[in-house]
Amino acid sequence: MNGRTVLERFPAGGPRGSWPAEEFAQARRLEGLPAEVVMDLATDMFLVVVPSDVAIDAVA
Repeated sequence: MNGRTVLERFPAGGPRGSWPAEEFAQARRLEGLPAEVVMDLATDMFLVVVPSDVAIDAVA
């Protein structure tokens, strides 16, 4: 994989028991996108990413 496209960013300090990045990624996977969550330590954000070569036109 040469690169990734960021679909959404979520702050790392979410409420206890809440996983908004994981929930967003799961919803994208149900739509057929190979979404995954990664941590950007420099910005303290969770990123939902897909490989750059994936067409993301279907994402609303």
